[in-house]
Amino acid sequence: MHIAFVFNLKDDPACVEDAAEPPSDPPSEPPGSLPDDRYAEWDDIHTVRAVERALASRHQVTLVEADLDAFETFRRLSGQADLVFNVAEGLHGASREGQIPALLDLLQIPYTGSDPLTLGLCLDKRRSKEILSYNRVATPRFWIVATLGEIPRRLSYPLMVKPTLEGSSKGVTDRSLVHNFVELRRQVEWVLATYRQPAIIEEFLPGREFTVAMLGNGPGLRALPIVEINFAALPEEASPIYSYEAKWVWDREEDPLQIFSCPADLDAALQRGIETVCRQAFTALGCRDWCRIDVRLDAHGHPQVIELNPLPGILPRPEQNSCFPKAARAAGMSYDALLLAVVDAAASRLGLAGEAA
Repeated sequence: MHIAFVFNLKDDPACVEDAAEPPSDPPSEPPGSLPDDRYAEWDDIHTVRAVERALASRHQVTLVEADLDAFETFRRLSGQADLVFNVAEGLHGASREGQIPALLDLLQIPYTGSDPLTLGLCLDKRRSKEILSYNRVATPRFWIVATLGEIPRRLSYPLMVKPTLEGSSKGVTDRSLVHNFVELRRQVEWVLATYRQPAIIEEFLPGREFTVAMLGNGPGLRALPIVEINFAALPEEASPIYSYEAKWVWDREEDPLQIFSCPADLDAALQRGIETVCRQAFTALGCRDWCRIDVRLDAHGHPQVIELNPLPGILPRPEQNSCFPKAARAAGMSYDALLLAVVDAAASRLGLAGEAA
């Protein structure tokens, strides 16, 4: 097939063809203002090239950057490209992850992954948790506050405080786990001022945390080996959460944290429980082809869904600690085989020729 690969590129977008240096080091401190982490969801040139190579091992590939020229580029490709491999995260607004898929729907060009509605719902923690709750999929209790005056007074601590409309641990710093009203108010104020969006206050679950790579559709949907997050690997005083610091500051490619176990050490009943709640969440939100789902155990050891990531990170090198590729490797899949499996899932769903036999 002819596949158009669409992405957002970190650093200088003009460097798609010529960039050879890795992106600059992440900031040494948690984000204090939006520019520090605004491109955290985008891909660097090395990831773009790795995905291109993987797709090109079986298909003809055209690169498309998800910039203001993307509409005209896709308009020219209409009738030529059989499928778009989409990892574009966007930048502006609550609909940013759905902007490229909406454009492709307009041009009637098929693409991998979830549609604009699902991408928007999964990015919006309030709406995704409302849908999970309606469908009786276990998820922590939560409260949404748009002003300091809306913070509930009678709450049980500890609690988590996050921006409502961010991913890649943006706005989830080591201080996001709060233990009293003073800390809660401080963190809500920081989220409101920094991200200019409502904050979500969420019940903190004290149990083990996992992330689950889901691949496929319908009866063919499967969970890859489950990844556990080992908080004992964090600095001694760190909060037991997978924070911005844990993901982008303390975990460095040259000195990766030993923070993940895959496959996780689980008994059969717990593994079934985690996989079941992830299938329920995948279906309830209308996900397609692939999604990474974060799960944590409550005080009784029952799995609850924290959030869904229908545009999962796919850093190519093992030392980069990217969970979806890590789960695939544990399943015996190479990086290339993982990305081709996503293409095959989309092609099968769409009835396109060219998927694997």
